[in-house]
Amino acid sequence: MPYVLGIDIGSTTTAATLARRRGASWTRPEVVPLDAGAAALPSVLHLGADGTLVVGEPGTDDGNRTARGFVHRVGDDVPLLLAGEACPPQLLTAVLATWVVERVLHREGEPAEAVVLSHPAGWGRHRRELLQGALWELGQTTVTLLPRTVTVAESHAARGFAGTTAAVYALGGDSFEAALVRRTGHGRYETVGLPQGLDWIGGADFDEALAGHVRSVLAKELAAAGRRETYATLRALLPECERAKRELTVGAQTDVLLTLPGGPARVPVTRAEFEEMIRPAVQATVDLLVRTVLSAGLRPADLDAVLLTGGSTRIPLVAELLAAAVPVPVEVEPDPQLTAATGAALAACQVVSPRPRPPEPPRAPAPAGGPRRDAGPVVPAQRRPDHDRAVDSAPPPRPPVRITPLELPRPSRLALVRSRGREG
Repeated sequence: MPYVLGIDIGSTTTAATLARRRGASWTRPEVVPLDAGAAALPSVLHLGADGTLVVGEPGTDDGNRTARGFVHRVGDDVPLLLAGEACPPQLLTAVLATWVVERVLHREGEPAEAVVLSHPAGWGRHRRELLQGALWELGQTTVTLLPRTVTVAESHAARGFAGTTAAVYALGGDSFEAALVRRTGHGRYETVGLPQGLDWIGGADFDEALAGHVRSVLAKELAAAGRRETYATLRALLPECERAKRELTVGAQTDVLLTLPGGPARVPVTRAEFEEMIRPAVQATVDLLVRTVLSAGLRPADLDAVLLTGGSTRIPLVAELLAAAVPVPVEVEPDPQLTAATGAALAACQVVSPRPRPPEPPRAPAPAGGPRRDAGPVVPAQRRPDHDRAVDSAPPPRPPVRITPLELPRPSRLALVRSRGREG
C-alpha cells in the first residue's frame, strides 16, 4: 500500500511514523518500531571493528568509536572522530536517516512516496543545505526538510488545534528550543520570529539531577565499595534514574533501585522532591519561551496555545509552570516524543497531495475608464521561505555544496547494519 514517511532525529532519540494512502485520503500516521518494537531509537552510531556503522547503543562502552549528539553539531566545521576517522556531523545525521528509510523499505516492500525529515527550528540555510547535500550523497534525493516547529504544529492541528498563532515548546534529551508558528492562508504553518534555545537543559539533565541526589544518599555505601564495583553501580544509575523519572510523571512516588556490593539498595523519591530538583531548569525554559514571544512583538495572551513536544514534557511541572506564565491552553499529545515525527508524516502527505487553495472571494468588475481612485495598492503575493515549504510535488533542488564523503575501511564503506539483531 502506498505510504509516506516522517522522521524526527533528535539529539538523543530518533522516531518515525508513516501514513498510508487510502483512496483520496491518508490514514492517521502510525508508529514505525525501530528498536526491537520500541517507538524510539537512540540517536547513536557506532563504528564497528569491521568498518560498519551500527545504529543504536553499542554492546561495549567505547567512546572512541561511538557518536552521539551529532544532529546539533551540523554546521560545525570541526568533524567528529570515530576511531580516528573524520566524520562530518551532517553525514552522520544523513546516515541515520538513510537507515530509517531503508528499514521501512525492507518492512513495507516498496519505497515511500515522500519523506519529510524534521530539523531544529533555529537552523538557517547553511545547515539545511549541508544536511540536504549529505542526504543526496547517500542517494536520498526525495527528502524534504522542515523545521520541527512546523511538524509539531501539523501534528497538533490534526488532533484538533484550530488556532492561528502558537508557541512550540520543544524539550529534548539534551536541549530546549522555543519558537513561534503561524497558520497561513493556505492552512499550512510557518515559523515566525526568531527561534531561541538552550543547549544545557534537557531530559538528560533531569536524570543527572536525580542521580546526584541518589549519589548523595548512598555516599557512604559507594565510598566503601571498590573502584570496579562503584563504576558498575554508577553506570547503571542514569538508566535507572531515567526510568524513575518516567514513573514520576504519572505517580507520586517511586524508588531508584541499585545493586551495591553489599546488596540491593533502594532510594525512595517523591514527585515533589524530584520537581524541586529540576524546578530552576524548567523555569529557565519557560522564561525563554516568554522572551521568544515578546521578541516577536507579541504578548503571551496573543497566542492561541502552547504546543509541547519531547518526552520530558510529560513531567507535570512543565505544564504547571507554563500555565502560570502563559494565559492560554497548554496542549500535549499522548506521546509527545512522537509529535514531531507524526507531524512530519502529515506534512509528507501534503507533499504528495497538496491541500487545495481556498477559493478566492469574487471580485467586483472593474468600472469603465480604469481603476477606481479609491482602490488600494496592488500588493504582490509574498513567497514563503524555502525552509517552510511542505507541499512541493518535486524534491527540492540539490544544494550547490560538496560534502566530503566519510572514508571508512574499504570492506564495507557506509554499510548500514542493525545493532544487536534488529532485523525483526
